[in-house]
Amino acid sequence: MYDTMPEEQRAYYMNYGKNFNEKMCRFAVSMMRDRKGNRVEMMKKEDLEKKLKENNIEVENDVMYNGVYVMAMVKADFMGSSIEDEKHALLYVKDYIDDPDAAYGQVFTRFYASCVNAGIPIDWSEMM
Repeated sequence: MYDTMPEEQRAYYMNYGKNFNEKMCRFAVSMMRDRKGNRVEMMKKEDLEKKLKENNIEVENDVMYNGVYVMAMVKADFMGSSIEDEKHALLYVKDYIDDPDAAYGQVFTRFYASCVNAGIPIDWSEMM
């Protein structure tokens, strides 16, 4: 789509890599709806970490807000269907984040590809 990457996007990657910072995660989750059309709320990072610990689930490769994004994605796309409860949602977060053969930045890259395919612009300067 672009011959060159916008400077603001390059700056985002230089600061955060292909990871969600809090602002980008908030932006991404703001567009999510569950299977009934209800808006998905973004979980606080601390709350996700607490719930993982309470369920004896250790996510080894979570960076910044990637796990928070995946948890919201689970609530939007899978909860009540293939994921039946919160513990299984947390296990999905671990499996997705810690996938040993996944490429670097898979969580963020999937989100960005969806935005590009849907024609959703990202104001990169607002995400810093």
